[in-house]
Amino acid sequence: MTKFIIDQSFWELFPQAKIGVVLLKDYQAIGDSPQSLVDLLAESNQMAQQYLTAANFSDNPVIQVYRQAYQKFKTKKGARCSIEALLKRSQGDRAVTSINPLVDIYNAASLRYALPVGAEDLDTFVGDLYLTQTEGGDDFYLIGDGENNPTLPGEICYKDDQGAVCRCLNWRDGHRTMIREQTKNAFVVIELLEPERQDDLLAALNFIGQQASDYLSAKAAITILDKNNSCLDL
Repeated sequence: MTKFIIDQSFWELFPQAKIGVVLLKDYQAIGDSPQSLVDLLAESNQMAQQYLTAANFSDNPVIQVYRQAYQKFKTKKGARCSIEALLKRSQGDRAVTSINPLVDIYNAASLRYALPVGAEDLDTFVGDLYLTQTEGGDDFYLIGDGENNPTLPGEICYKDDQGAVCRCLNWRDGHRTMIREQTKNAFVVIELLEPERQDDLLAALNFIGQQASDYLSAKAAITILDKNNSCLDL
């Protein structure tokens, strides 16, 4: 059975981290998001403003925690955690808008709880999935880009036997494992680096599981991993 394994090299950098996972099985693609889900995403854009109280965007605590985390490992120049991009859009005139039902659900969760959320097609993994500090050279093809951009030595990434799945924690997803219209089983992951926000992590995971059940008829299973429980059967 395929496993998700968080390597010791990750825990050495982030010993207090919690990694939340929602496994969505046998979900039903429904085409475009219904208006109620579009409205939920719009509401989430507004809710995100509670985390943006500092005059300078980068001074907000939810931004600083990930910027400081990215200084602990090798990153591609300009890499920023996905939550930063979402919150910046919610604050400006390019609010996060509908893409497809599953993406809308996890973007809504990300905005509501100011946590980075990523999702991959579970059936595309080759061998076990690792969250690890890599030696570099893992093949990676960005969504919409045909050029290989391999990982850097010392980078934190999600990877399987065929290459990188997502780079620099939850920064960029690859084309090979992206969520598609035909996806039936999804791996959704949230990285929490502030242990005092574990209630927010659990709320975000439950939100994703409930919305995926309501809108996509998905079977959702939620797990929170830490350094003492770092492996999950997928």
